[in-house]
Amino acid sequence: MSAQIINGKEVSLQVREQLIAETAQLKEQGVTPGLAVILVGEDAGSKVYVASKERTCKEIGFYSEVHRLPEQTSEQQLLQLIETLNGQDTIHGILVQLPLPAHINEKEIIDAIDVKKDVDGFHPQSVGNLVIGDNSLLPCTPAGVIELIKHSGVEIAGKHAVVIGRSNIVGKPMAMLLLRENATVTICHSKTVNMEEIASKADILVVAIGKSKAIDSKFVKPGAVVIDVGMNRLDNGKLAGDVDYDDCLATAGYITPVPGGVGPMTITMLMKNTLVSAKRTLQ
Repeated sequence: MSAQIINGKEVSLQVREQLIAETAQLKEQGVTPGLAVILVGEDAGSKVYVASKERTCKEIGFYSEVHRLPEQTSEQQLLQLIETLNGQDTIHGILVQLPLPAHINEKEIIDAIDVKKDVDGFHPQSVGNLVIGDNSLLPCTPAGVIELIKHSGVEIAGKHAVVIGRSNIVGKPMAMLLLRENATVTICHSKTVNMEEIASKADILVVAIGKSKAIDSKFVKPGAVVIDVGMNRLDNGKLAGDVDYDDCLATAGYITPVPGGVGPMTITMLMKNTLVSAKRTLQ
């Protein structure tokens, strides 16, 4: 028996269709969702991501601004731009593409974004709201993972979920969102002693560690949902996840491929956050 493939492209398209319809309705009420993306420097990967976000905005019907700034932009100049965008009525979401050049303090920049426009969900207030269960814009990748699990038809409540990885961007918020969905959650990381044993008891296994094919079928409970957040470029130029997909295919019940799994959902959830933020202006 081979695992059912959770197709992120398909789920992403379904969610986007919904966003297009809701955006059209919002425009009829006089509000066009607006997203501003800031790119500092020439990072090749970041350029690709930003171009993709710009294209998706057009597809959904958003207003879009992309601010491409030179590598030598000062922290003060960047903070001034964020302040301007914070006060701009046409912008409902602000995203600063990471990583930033070394001379700019990432935390200072994230903290400067108006929490109501924090569509990445990285602001300390957004994180705090997530932890205590208050309303907040959710981090895009973990929110996309929840969407994928739900679309697979798997009930999260009451299941044992194991998250491998404890980053602020994926691991920690992922654990919080699974907890919000009433899963029993365990977090594993580089210092976890019996990781294989813990992971192999998980009904839902989410892996985000940035090491290609680090997790094989020994870590997977038969029939488990395996979500691979990893995106690693191999020496041959191909992409691979943190999970050894081929090895786990026969053991898992459901599995996400790389590419085409979690990746497409991240930008889609960013758009969803921007729409939510735009809707709030009518309240």
